[in-house]
Amino acid sequence: MPDDDELQTVSVDHRSLTDRLFDSSRLIETFELHRHGTTIQTEIVAGLTTFLTMSYIIVVNPAILSQAISIPGYTTGQVFQMLAITTILASALSCLVMALYANRPFGLAPGMGLNAYFAVTVVNGMGVPWQTALAAVFVEGILFTALSAVGLRRTVIELFPQPVKYAIGAGIGLYLLLLGLIETQIAVGNPDTLISLGAVASDPIALVSLAGICAIVVLYTRGTSGAILIGIGATALASWGLTFAGVVERGVLTPTSLPEMQYNVLPLVGSFIDGFAAVDPQTFIIVVFTFFFVDFFDTAGTLLGVAQFGGFLNDDGNLPEMDRPLLADAIGTTFGAAVGTSTVTTVVESSTGVEEGGRTGLTAFVVGIAFLFSLPVVWLIAAIPTFASYLGLIFVGLLMFQNVTDIEWDKPEWLIPSGLTIVLMPLTASIANGIAAGLISYPLVKLANGERDDMHVAQFVMALLFVGYFWVTAGGYTH
Repeated sequence: MPDDDELQTVSVDHRSLTDRLFDSSRLIETFELHRHGTTIQTEIVAGLTTFLTMSYIIVVNPAILSQAISIPGYTTGQVFQMLAITTILASALSCLVMALYANRPFGLAPGMGLNAYFAVTVVNGMGVPWQTALAAVFVEGILFTALSAVGLRRTVIELFPQPVKYAIGAGIGLYLLLLGLIETQIAVGNPDTLISLGAVASDPIALVSLAGICAIVVLYTRGTSGAILIGIGATALASWGLTFAGVVERGVLTPTSLPEMQYNVLPLVGSFIDGFAAVDPQTFIIVVFTFFFVDFFDTAGTLLGVAQFGGFLNDDGNLPEMDRPLLADAIGTTFGAAVGTSTVTTVVESSTGVEEGGRTGLTAFVVGIAFLFSLPVVWLIAAIPTFASYLGLIFVGLLMFQNVTDIEWDKPEWLIPSGLTIVLMPLTASIANGIAAGLISYPLVKLANGERDDMHVAQFVMALLFVGYFWVTAGGYTH
């Protein structure tokens, strides 16, 4: 029979099987899993959940950028494949830096919105060569790297008023919820009411999406680990099952075709260097300024929002050691531009992994490795219906509303900036715009209350800068 010591060891060893198997590795020590109250198994599930939720970027980013990037001697399809590879490489490197340097569970990838601005506004709209647009992104990345290294980005973000900091999470939640409902066709555009309920009783995408959401809700309520991951996977399998069974035609629930990959990205790598030869200084400064502002505050909003959701913020509403994830973001942007893709940023889809229990860089490490593993099987990632990836955003968007309880709604200096921050994010499809509205309105309310002495001069400066930002981006100057 085992002696008393052995019995005691067995009785207290409640770690997961995965953790016991990996005790010989350095994962637990490197990512400080015990200090953060998590396990290897939890972090892996969280990482896979984040990856599946954001994997659509592998297909969507090339689809957007290929509208603006053309390379002599290569077809549109070949350029699309090059951009898919560079998207994967930029995302993987950024996530690995976030994991190993910042030890935070945030995923990174070329930012949606920023890639559309790159392709539609800068290249196709303003007539800027795509190489020059990449040069602008590269300059932005260098600026961010320098500012992050000296702590200036962290300082600026920490100067955000508390009402704005605490509203960001709820604003992102509402933004994710609306985005998910639209992408799953549960909500659709309407010329009379702007948005209305979709044909949920007959639309195959809406019906399958509703079934997927119900599955996630049931699994989550029952405390099932990996509820979001299971829901996305089951929805994807159901979509292909219905397609193969002939219930719906190919292309309704599943992609019409899957890509055949080629891996030559040399025509894109380093192309930003040629962009410096055709620079119009005034236009170039405007483009860099816009990329800089949108990325700066999108990243700030995402970090604070997801960090608040995960309970990472301190009593002042700040993320400890914020310089590290900010530097990871900056390195990702610089590397992304060098290999040929638009601005890399911390993505809001990270919230799905945090919801699954991701608390350390091991989550981001899994995301980065998953991106690398997707290189030889891009076709398989492309087989996941885009709408299925958005199910996690709907569910997490709902959960992020719990953050509104941190807002002191009975005080005007909280009510107005917080309300504008929350509402403007989904209504303008921009985290930066929501933050801008909050930062501009906060000094106005404080001045009206005669509380000038409670404010830092930098908060007035940020408000004025955002007025300039709106003048440039919303006043037609860049169109």
